[in-house]
Amino acid sequence: MDTNFTDQVATHALALKGYALFLTQNKEEAHDLLQETYLKAFSNRDRFAPDTNLKGWLYTIMKNTFINNYRRKVKRNTFSDQTDQDYYINQPSQRIPNQAESKMVMDDLNKAIALLPFELREAFMLNFKGHKYQDIADRFGIPIGTVKTRIHLARKVLKRKLSVYGDQYGLNAA
Repeated sequence: MDTNFTDQVATHALALKGYALFLTQNKEEAHDLLQETYLKAFSNRDRFAPDTNLKGWLYTIMKNTFINNYRRKVKRNTFSDQTDQDYYINQPSQRIPNQAESKMVMDDLNKAIALLPFELREAFMLNFKGHKYQDIADRFGIPIGTVKTRIHLARKVLKRKLSVYGDQYGLNAA
């Protein structure tokens, strides 16, 4: 085993433990999530590019593992009634939805938008808020074609930066 990689991962243990607890809101589940993250990190260490953000890579593994486990748990809570009519029942009916997944998606989306160059971000946000291309062009004093190009480029950049969600939700199909 690569002791250098192990030492680097160990430096992030406390932060990872806190993030796992934040995601799960349960000490035992956080411990399980942490162990699963370590397992995936060590089994995929050849995919980690040296001299890049190890902590970010580990956080991404943990976040994706949490999301996949959450989805698996929701699917597992669907029961089949074995009567002649074979009804499907979702249980428990008094379930409290976990907002962590949608909050993480929104946080990532907001960060990606904030990182867009000013011209792209402003045109994209105005269009997103319902402004017409011509209104945006008049506001900035630029041709309508430039507005369309900026919005297109902003969408393209966001699609690339947020492609992990497209993969997870089946939106990146060819």
